[in-house]
Amino acid sequence: MPIKTGLQVLRELRAEGNAVRVVLLALKIEEEEILEAIRLGVRGLLLKELALRLLVQCIRKVHAGETWLERDSAARAFESLLRREAATRELSAVLTPRELEILRKLAQGQRNKQLAEVFHISEGTIKTHVHSIYEKLHVSSRAELIIYCRERGIR
Repeated sequence: MPIKTGLQVLRELRAEGNAVRVVLLALKIEEEEILEAIRLGVRGLLLKELALRLLVQCIRKVHAGETWLERDSAARAFESLLRREAATRELSAVLTPRELEILRKLAQGQRNKQLAEVFHISEGTIKTHVHSIYEKLHVSSRAELIIYCRERGIR
């Protein structure tokens, strides 16, 4: 679609409260996008390379009230979800709940000043938390921390 992605249209449909059954047809789709589509209630997901032979089958299943997800994409998404859950459990044993919240925001690229505003604490307190996170995870910079998070699927 030239102006919006299928996922953007799906978000808008759900924001409007439209419960239409949606089949998402994509050239490629990342694990995070699959998980978001599922959360948004997509009923069918097909890659365009498979579409010709499977599109009719998919539409019939969705029309009948069933769900259709392309197997390889769904498997990748669930593997990503499992990796992220394992990383979260591992981090929960090392970091405090507040440090884990801050870590997630850091992984999204938020700066100390933004974090201070979000958590309603001083920038100095954020720096203390960030330093503690670095020590506990054995990283020495924000770039290293972001790589650490990406490798574990933490967002």
